[in-house]
Amino acid sequence: MNHKALDAHLVPALLKAEILSEALPYIQKFHGKTIVIKYGGNAMTDERLQRAFARDVVLLKLVGMRPVVVHGGGPQIDRALERVGKKSTFVQGMRVTDSEIMEVVEWVLCGQVQGDLVQMINSYGGHAVGLNGKDGAMIRARRMRVQDANDPNVWHDVGQVGVIESINPSLVQALEQDHFIPVISPIGMGEDGLAYNINADVVAGRMAETLKAEKLVMLTNTPGVLDKDGNLLSGLTASGIDALFKDGTISGGMLPKLASALSAAKNGVRSVHIIDGRVDHCLLLEILTQQGVGTMIRADE
Repeated sequence: MNHKALDAHLVPALLKAEILSEALPYIQKFHGKTIVIKYGGNAMTDERLQRAFARDVVLLKLVGMRPVVVHGGGPQIDRALERVGKKSTFVQGMRVTDSEIMEVVEWVLCGQVQGDLVQMINSYGGHAVGLNGKDGAMIRARRMRVQDANDPNVWHDVGQVGVIESINPSLVQALEQDHFIPVISPIGMGEDGLAYNINADVVAGRMAETLKAEKLVMLTNTPGVLDKDGNLLSGLTASGIDALFKDGTISGGMLPKLASALSAAKNGVRSVHIIDGRVDHCLLLEILTQQGVGTMIRADE
């Protein structure tokens, strides 16, 4: 797939005007509505895609929508740990996160990744504010236990990896109802006073449910949800996702993403979009055009 940026100077002025006018009904429909966006994949690491994403978020805010961004940072955490010589151990695919690793996780997510994104959004005229789940006791978490794949009676402790217990949306709502764009790192706080790293897909899904969002949009490194033959499934229902889980079509890294999407669709989020973050301005294409660039999931009618 060729993702080379389009030279806007080659697009005739009349065509540009027609494209803008076609966005009008979508702008009207989603004006004042909350859109939770999970930012990850190539869109986080390719500078051209980073800038396109930041501009898209600012534009959505300026036309009256309420974007809330939740970001990941797995590759950045891996590189940072490698630089400090900290080796990770894994239990059934989960990184065991001791206090030293958690310090690196917080520095990368709440410092480097979030800081870069906030700065970029603001450089295009937005008013982004960086948050994590400890701010205002926003995300309450508890320690995750991982069930052994071979012995269901055995549970593994993977350290400061968290499961969401509750989300207090007050701080995010106060910001999004003003002219600010919340940018959230997936860190929660436990009753034990410890910080916990939480899967960003899970945080985005639960945040969308809690905020009663119109849309949850999740950027990926794939065209969307694919069937067993690699064909794009452009439209799915919650029951359709259940069937894909049961027949093994969904596996690996797509599991937590689709589980969060399914929960959101079943719990009040009107539509969930799994989109190709490798495409320039994928947010605008998905939200403001009829074609879209991924899979849209709705609750069963």
